[in-house]
Amino acid sequence: EVQLVESGGGLVQAGRSLRLSCAASGLTVGDYGIGWFRQAPGKEREAVSCISSTDNKTYYADAVKGLFTISVDNAKNTVSLQMNSLNPEDTAFYHCAATNIPWVVDRTTCPDYKFAYWGQGTQVTVSS
Repeated sequence: EVQLVESGGGLVQAGRSLRLSCAASGLTVGDYGIGWFRQAPGKEREAVSCISSTDNKTYYADAVKGLFTISVDNAKNTVSLQMNSLNPEDTAFYHCAATNIPWVVDRTTCPDYKFAYWGQGTQVTVSS
């Protein structure tokens, strides 16, 4: 059984940082595409950052380029999202997800409908 468990969310002030982690079991992150997605109240879910572990292609939403960094720890079978300089617009519920079609991830796209496995999510709230 595949499980993805997110951790690291919380309440922070604008300008501060958070690091989200996604611990995987039942799959090897090095063989999958892994993505971080978020959904704010009243908004559609959007891809934040994704990585194709087979060729290390990464995707970042325009709003987080240069601020967020996705990384893979194969030894721990986890994928992390370092989020710096957070602002209130980053407030959302964040999910990690996995796809067994890692090549769908590239620099310009990370389609959520290609991701079959989803974690329960973690809340990130950024206060002004």
